[in-house]
Amino acid sequence: MTEPLLDIQNLVKHYPGRPPVRAVDGVSLTIAPGETLGLVGESGSGKSTVGRTILRLQEPTAGRVLFEGEDVFALTTAPLRALRRRMQIVFQDPYSSLNPRMTVARTLQEPLEIHRLAPPAQMDARVSALLEEVGLDPAFAARYPHELSGGQRQRVGIARALSVEPRFIVCDEPVSALDVSVQAQVLNLLADLQQKRSLTYLFIAHDLAVVRHIADQVAVMYLGRIVERAPAAAIYSGPRHPYTRALLSAVPEPNPRAARERIVLSGDIPSPAHPPAGCPFHPRCPHPKKDARCRTETPALRVTSDSPAHFAACHFAEQPM
Repeated sequence: MTEPLLDIQNLVKHYPGRPPVRAVDGVSLTIAPGETLGLVGESGSGKSTVGRTILRLQEPTAGRVLFEGEDVFALTTAPLRALRRRMQIVFQDPYSSLNPRMTVARTLQEPLEIHRLAPPAQMDARVSALLEEVGLDPAFAARYPHELSGGQRQRVGIARALSVEPRFIVCDEPVSALDVSVQAQVLNLLADLQQKRSLTYLFIAHDLAVVRHIADQVAVMYLGRIVERAPAAAIYSGPRHPYTRALLSAVPEPNPRAARERIVLSGDIPSPAHPPAGCPFHPRCPHPKKDARCRTETPALRVTSDSPAHFAACHFAEQPM
C-alpha cells in the first residue's frame, strides 16, 4: 500500500474567546501521492482553516500533520521555510492574494529569489516559461494585477505556486470567485498541471458539482468535523450522511425536465463557538429516523456496512432517507 504524502491526525484549531471558537475539531485525513482530495462544506464549516493550518499559515491548537513522514508542526524556522517549497497554496480571491504594487514578473521572481532557484540572468526566461505553462502570454509579465481579469489573476496565482516546484498544493476555493466559463478553464488547467507535474491537491470547495470533475476522494465537513468521506464515485452515487445528500440535491440539474427531490435544510449552520450537543447536524437534520440519541450522542466517523472505503458520522448511515 502506498504511503500517504500527507497525513492529518486529529487536527484541532480553536480561536480564543469565551467560549473558544471551535473552527476545526478533530479532523483526520490522508492524501496519497498524485491524488486530489476534495474538501466540501458550507461557508463556516472550517474547510479553509484546515488548509491554512496544515501549511502553518495558522498555528494549530492540537494534532499532527505529517508531510512525507515529516512532522510539520515540529519544524523550526529554517526547516519550515525549506518545506514551503514542497507545500504551496492557491488562494480563493486572486486579487487580494497578489501585491497590487508588484508586476506579474516581480510576483513570480520573488519566490525564485527566496529559494535561490534561478540566477538573475535566467529570471526572465523562468517567468516566461511559468506564464506559458498556465496559459498566459509572456507579455503579461509587465502588467499589474489591476490590469488583468479575474481568470488571468488566478492563473498568475497558480504560476506563483508552481514557481518553487512543489509536490502538494492547497487549492482554497480557487474558482469560486470566477465566472462559470472561466471556472472550467481553470479546473482543466489544474488537472493538466497535476498530470504533467505529478502534483497532489487538497481541493477546497463549497460546490460539489465543481469537485466532481477533479477529485479522487471527497470529504464532507460540517461545523469543524468530517461527517462523510469516500471515493468520489461513491459519494455521488450513494451518499450516506443526510448533510451530503442535501448538498448534492442543491447541485443544479442541466435537464429542466428531470425530476429530483430537493432537500431544503432549515436554519443556518450553528456557531462554532456554541456547537450543539450530540450530533452537530441534528438541529437541521431531515432524516425521518432522527431520535433522542442524535441530540445526546456524537456519532463517530465509522465505516459503513456496505463499503470498507466509505465512512460516515451518522447513527443511521445505512438506512434510507
